[in-house]
Amino acid sequence: MLHSGRCARLRAALTSLPYSGDSGEFVTRLSHAIIFANRQAGGGKPVKLLSQCEQVFRQTGVAADIRITASLGDLEDQALKAIASGAKLLFAAGGDGTLQGLVNAAFGHDVVLGVVPAGGGNDFARALGLPRNPMEALRAALQGQPQEVDLARVRFGDGRQRLFLGGGGIGLDADAAKFSGGAFRNWPGRTRYIASAICAYARYRPGRVRIDIDSEGSVPSWQVCVLASVLNTPTFGAGIRLSPGARINDGLLDFVFLGELPVGRLLFALPQLALRGTLNLPNLRAVRFRRMCIETETTAYFHGDGELLGPTPIDIEVVPKAARFLAPKPKES
Repeated sequence: MLHSGRCARLRAALTSLPYSGDSGEFVTRLSHAIIFANRQAGGGKPVKLLSQCEQVFRQTGVAADIRITASLGDLEDQALKAIASGAKLLFAAGGDGTLQGLVNAAFGHDVVLGVVPAGGGNDFARALGLPRNPMEALRAALQGQPQEVDLARVRFGDGRQRLFLGGGGIGLDADAAKFSGGAFRNWPGRTRYIASAICAYARYRPGRVRIDIDSEGSVPSWQVCVLASVLNTPTFGAGIRLSPGARINDGLLDFVFLGELPVGRLLFALPQLALRGTLNLPNLRAVRFRRMCIETETTAYFHGDGELLGPTPIDIEVVPKAARFLAPKPKES
């Protein structure tokens, strides 16, 4: 059994990275952009879109340097080299997992980021207000302006840390991520995540967790957990509205907890989940926070943006105004 003191030591051992939040130039003042695409992501869809992307950049007067990477790690390495060489405008073509690699490379640097939503989920692009069509989204971004957004940072007991953009968690959510990145990897949209969740549920055995939330002030206790999700965006899994009130620029994260999920309740919820993207369960608990610690009696893996990132115990915090993304200009009221 783990102790809450371990969370305290984990927090004390790690410090925040600096970030320059100064406003930058609008994209219309930049003449060069680099766009990264991971050949392993999205069944190859992002790479297939690159010629169209290049054409859209050219039409807006921005020269595009195309970088096709062999893996997420390769993408991060290339992005770091580009930033060191003076690049100021960096795009990722792909889904939330690909975009996660770019933000981890760019964090702490004075750059503007963009996304061409070409993955299975694209929930962060949706939160930015970008159209679902990849080329329409790219045009909207290039005609937009930089928007400061929050990110979530997860820290592990071995000292590693990782930023993620949209949703993360342990339990059924993390187990489903294994299927969505494997057997159902090329399934379209929301069906990929629903099928993954059903398969994960069939073999999932709930464990006990202890959650220490900074905003509650109560003594944490051990409790059975089916789902423990941390969200920065209103949706995850290609539009599933688990926390509709979440915002990417409010300086807070949303935590959603589910202690039990009988099979009858799951079958009742599936039609609404498939058709509307809503998950209406009476025992869902939701709270907003800035920092929290999650411990488990047996080791569990935390996922962020569908990528398995590391084992518990974990410390999670919001990083306000951590990155600047091109987004459509706000509509005038």
